[in-house]
Amino acid sequence: MLTMTQTNGIRTAFFYEGNNISQVARDFKVDRKTVRKYIGQDDWHEVPPVVVAKPLHPKLDPYKSQIAEWLMADKQAKKKQRHTAKRVYDRLCEIHGDNFDCSYRMVASYVALRKKELFKSNSCHLPLVHKVGEAQVDFGEVEFYENGIRHEGAALNVSFPQSNAGYVQLFKGENQECLFTGLRAIFEHIGGVPNRIWFDNPSTVASEIRKDGERKLTDGFLRFKQHYGFEAAFCLEPCTLRGSS
Repeated sequence: MLTMTQTNGIRTAFFYEGNNISQVARDFKVDRKTVRKYIGQDDWHEVPPVVVAKPLHPKLDPYKSQIAEWLMADKQAKKKQRHTAKRVYDRLCEIHGDNFDCSYRMVASYVALRKKELFKSNSCHLPLVHKVGEAQVDFGEVEFYENGIRHEGAALNVSFPQSNAGYVQLFKGENQECLFTGLRAIFEHIGGVPNRIWFDNPSTVASEIRKDGERKLTDGFLRFKQHYGFEAAFCLEPCTLRGSS
């Protein structure tokens, strides 16, 4: 049985590069029946294992909104004036006293994660001229209420820069299941699939970016891509998608 990377290569060679079945079979060192099997395959679903997600630093839940407020304010401050993990820990101890029973190590781990999200570098962008049928996909942080309860989550944004249209799905996390569920919902809503979709190198799509710029795509993403038949394109890393509102 071929890997999803090999399968993707076979389908790309046939559908996008225009090679015939015999040429593809020679290039990938497989027989023609195998090539026919994978270029004719329609069902790319795989039954995923049941994984129960562990909550991230649950003891900090009562204080996360306070930490987020401080770190968000830091985005307007000079670098030397921003909160360190030690300063966050000390402030929490000062404000909450003996009621605060979280360790410095836990606070430092959570602050490092949030800072990585808030202060990630944005050094490149896509051209402002886009072809019809191309879309951009990106996740962004959001805060929202559900049944009166405040949540910190992620917004999946699918935008079409050529027409300036955009569609959003809200989630409580940012993982592969959220990505696929959101894209499928948007595809069904608009009644079609973009020809090409640009991604900002999320780990749910590209598990590795090699020195030569090639990406090792996850098997789950390759299955999803083949099922819906779109071409995936990627920014140079790190990157932010622009050209849409």
